[in-house]
Amino acid sequence: MSSPELAPEVTTFYTDVFDEGSRLNSSADGRLELLRTQELLRRFLPKAPARVLDVGGGTGVHARWLVEDGYDVDLVDPVARHVEQARHVCAASVGDARSLDAEDGSYDVVTMLGPLYHLPDRAERLQALREAARVARLGGLVAAAGINRYASIFEHTALAHLHTERLRESIVETLATSTYDGRRGFTVAYFHRAEELAAELRAAGLRDVQVFGVEGPTWSLLKAVEQATGAQPSEELFESALTAARLAEPYPELLAASSHLLAVGHVGD
Repeated sequence: MSSPELAPEVTTFYTDVFDEGSRLNSSADGRLELLRTQELLRRFLPKAPARVLDVGGGTGVHARWLVEDGYDVDLVDPVARHVEQARHVCAASVGDARSLDAEDGSYDVVTMLGPLYHLPDRAERLQALREAARVARLGGLVAAAGINRYASIFEHTALAHLHTERLRESIVETLATSTYDGRRGFTVAYFHRAEELAAELRAAGLRDVQVFGVEGPTWSLLKAVEQATGAQPSEELFESALTAARLAEPYPELLAASSHLLAVGHVGD
């Protein structure tokens, strides 16, 4: 298969600028994202051993705990640097979410915990989701993550940036278009509303779709404490934020306050 055609700025960001391998372990809100992603996925995963394809799996942060849980994991990612690191965890290869090498129905589970972030075009997101559905078996699980459309409001308030004109203009544009241009701080990205993410999974042919707020409504308090003190929040505050995420699940109106969204669905007839 030819090399994935990822936006050059995305490749540069993950190759030369940002260490994705440490993101979920170096901050309290990252820890919260990892823990909640684990507990949400474990509700829906079939019993191990089962075959899992981790699409856009980065350096293997999620593949690691899946392997430890007893799953047979393959990982594909468009960034060669990530794949080199992930090979210490599981079988890993360079690949594109929009055009997977895997055969039809060859996996019990397909996770996409990153690819939709960097596909601003809806047609390409649907193509990636349809590929996930194609390579999952009948009845198999597809789980896809999205960045919440409103996350930047909470993040940049916590970082004490929102009042500046430069950041305010950028966030206004992101809120209006759902797309971040990648000019500073992050790279080209798409931000989902919960109902939009659910609709995209359904449009890809998945059934029984559910969407969860990963970090819940108080994740930015953890980031604010880190910004203000330079230290990790107390375990009491972390546990409170985790509890808030769990308590918020029955209330769809609180989905908009989470940093990330996780959608799950199954391959139907």
